[in-house]
Amino acid sequence: MATAVKKADPPAPVLATPYFWEEACKHLVKKDRVMKRLIPQFGDACLQTRGDAFVTLARSIVGQQISVKSAQTVWDRFALLPRKMSPANVLKLKVDDMRAAGLSMRKVEYLVDLALHFDNGALHVKDWDGMGDDEIIAELVAIRGIGRWTAEMFLIFHLMRPNVLPLDDEGLIQGISQNYFSGDVVSRSDAREVAAAWAPYCSVATWYIWRSLDPLPVAY
Repeated sequence: MATAVKKADPPAPVLATPYFWEEACKHLVKKDRVMKRLIPQFGDACLQTRGDAFVTLARSIVGQQISVKSAQTVWDRFALLPRKMSPANVLKLKVDDMRAAGLSMRKVEYLVDLALHFDNGALHVKDWDGMGDDEIIAELVAIRGIGRWTAEMFLIFHLMRPNVLPLDDEGLIQGISQNYFSGDVVSRSDAREVAAAWAPYCSVATWYIWRSLDPLPVAY
């Protein structure tokens, strides 16, 4: 009697970590009193990337203006539609199927525009390593549904750029308020003043500010 062969689970994505993390932590502990207190609290935990540019940006579009839990549910349904999540495969999907997965018509349009930008070579993906942060932001915000905040998250979580300061991020502003100003309202200029001590590792300091609000690390 033949025995059923259990189908193996797909391998988990390998998460990469930044080469500069240890050096950045030493710098921040030396330069900033709050970082000196925060960084030791989180042990070896650090920023990680899943390494897929298209998936990172697609997930950011799916998650816009809905809760984290709802975003994961919609993404899980959407991810089942193509054989593999890639720009070319997304362009082959039927709009009705994408809508049935829980995507609004606007998000369908955004995802198609994202896939087109990747598929037709409008993005200089192979050149990103040699391009400046502002150049990459300018490319990304030309895609429908991607604003500066999403582009900055991409720089931090995908390209692992060390010195990004996302002043439009509510968590960063809230964390600076709590850790540096005893909960008082913080302006963008206040945040910039605090972050002057973080350079050239603003991304790392931002990550620890986020952890002070939510100890669970995020990987996009």
